[in-house]
Amino acid sequence: MLSVLRNGAYRRLFTAQVVALVGTGLATVALALLAYELAGDSASAVLGTALAIKMIAYVTIAPVIGALASRIRRRTLMAAMDLTRAGAAAALPFVTEIWQIHLLIFLLQAASAAFTPTFQATIPEILPADRDYTRALSMTRIAYDLESLFSPVLAAALLSLVSYDWLFAVTALGFLASAALVVATALPAPAPSPAERTGKVHARAVFGTRLLWATPRLRALLALDLAVSAAGAVVFVDTVALVRGHLDRPAGAVPLALGAYGAGSMLTALLLPRLLQRSTDRAVMLRAGFALPVILAAAAALIATGPRAWSWPALLAVWAAIGAACSAVLTPGGRVVRRSTADADLPAAFAARFSLSHGCWLLTYPLAGWLAAGVGLPLTVLVLGVLALSAATAAAMIWPARDPYRLEHLHPDLPPGHPHLADARRASGGWQHGHHYVIDRHHHRWPGKTPGRSASRSIRSSR
Repeated sequence: MLSVLRNGAYRRLFTAQVVALVGTGLATVALALLAYELAGDSASAVLGTALAIKMIAYVTIAPVIGALASRIRRRTLMAAMDLTRAGAAAALPFVTEIWQIHLLIFLLQAASAAFTPTFQATIPEILPADRDYTRALSMTRIAYDLESLFSPVLAAALLSLVSYDWLFAVTALGFLASAALVVATALPAPAPSPAERTGKVHARAVFGTRLLWATPRLRALLALDLAVSAAGAVVFVDTVALVRGHLDRPAGAVPLALGAYGAGSMLTALLLPRLLQRSTDRAVMLRAGFALPVILAAAAALIATGPRAWSWPALLAVWAAIGAACSAVLTPGGRVVRRSTADADLPAAFAARFSLSHGCWLLTYPLAGWLAAGVGLPLTVLVLGVLALSAATAAAMIWPARDPYRLEHLHPDLPPGHPHLADARRASGGWQHGHHYVIDRHHHRWPGKTPGRSASRSIRSSR
């Protein structure tokens, strides 16, 4: 897996991601403790609202950046966003009101909404080989897990020496280091896609969403993102109330609980490259999706029994299992997007997926916070478990069991001599040929759907 680090550009970007995420992990812990100090037992509601604001920034900003991807130098964009995040993090220790938290969180996360899809779209261009890209996805997942594993452990150590305010300062330093590494990296400047060459910004932003919605496996991916967000919201929103209030454990136990989630996720990410050589993305992701509601049911039962001597280790085990299942869904997601998208449309696809998947978190974050404050933790976990089960079931129904790359299809309206029909043969109703099928300007609908203008109709499929 580490062989991909021989690529200098990827190595610097990966390092930038690691240092930024370690800082983000420290800020996550510090924000939870700041909310608890300002709001006491209502900390879950404060965090739920703050994280909902984060998701609003992600949902609204990412598609616009995806539409403008070809007009902004990637290095300039990512470095500027790192500097913005550093400024917001440095200001957080000085807040005295809850509304100030919400304002700074929006600024910080708006910058992240511009940075992250740009980063995601750059990696498959730096590492075009499928094996290298798969390893890079696992490395990226591990980097995210540092936020939930090593940075909370570091936070626990730092909290024994200093107050949580200093964690925000370390976060700002992480973003500054990330900006320096990005500036030192030569990044590719891909040619704009046909969708970017024509039309207004709004039309280009909508294209990525239409691409995801028109592709069955990408619709299934979004359903699985909803299952992940349901389980993840329990971890990220309700851990502080569960650990500090329900189990009556000290502040240092909060990062340890989040670290258990990260440990499960990281272990799965390490195993996935080999597993995906023997199994399909669909099989791995759906099994993990259906595991999530089962684990949440176990978590609800654990919480309902009340504090026991074994409650703390059991909670760590359940949180690790949630992390493992979430990682098994999230890590292969980039492969599914890449498989389903033309190279020139990758920025729009990743931006749309980033936006829509975080729309799921926009639903589950406040749900986890407000339900916990209103009806209690056990019922909250059960409700989110039902949501995860519904989402996983929808994904299994949407994603065809037989899902080949190459599809034979019919073009009913392209004129003879069109460049796209170079290998096509005349058939009843149009021109028939087969190739790796993606939604683009020549293929507006998935084969098998009702044909329309420039639509493609399925004849048969083969591997």
